[in-house]
Amino acid sequence: MPILSKATKGAILSAPHLKTETVDVPEWGDGVAVIVSEMSGLARDAYYAKHKADDKDVPISAVQADLLLVTVVDESGTQVLDESDIEALRAQGSAALDRVADAAMRINGMKPGAVEGAAKNSGAATSGASGSDSLPVSGSQ
Repeated sequence: MPILSKATKGAILSAPHLKTETVDVPEWGDGVAVIVSEMSGLARDAYYAKHKADDKDVPISAVQADLLLVTVVDESGTQVLDESDIEALRAQGSAALDRVADAAMRINGMKPGAVEGAAKNSGAATSGASGSDSLPVSGSQ
C-alpha cells in the first residue's frame, strides 16, 4: 500500500477515492436502483453553503433533492442529476426520497437530522429507518 509522500502524492491525489452505495428504489420502477456517492470536499462545501443554518422555511423535499443532486452518480462516478431535475425529484414519493437521502447522509457521515436541520422549520422530517435493501458500501471508484 503506497504511503502519501512527495513521490506518491500525484498518483494518490489525482483520482477521487469516493465510496459508493447502490440503493434500490422500487417506487421508481421494477429493478430501479441509484448509486449514491460520498461527496468531495468541494461538493460538500457547496451543499452546506446553499443550506446555511440561518435559512428558514426550506421544504424538506428541496433539501433532499439538493442532496440527491450532489450524491447520485452513474457507474463512472459522474453526477446524473442537475438543477433542472429538482422539481421532478421533489414531486417523487417521500419514501423514495427518504431512502436515497438516508443513504446519502449515511455514506457522507452526516449526523441524523442533518437534512432536517438544513430544512429548519420546514415542519417535515425524514423517516428514522431507511428501509433500504442497498448493497454494502463499495470500494473506491
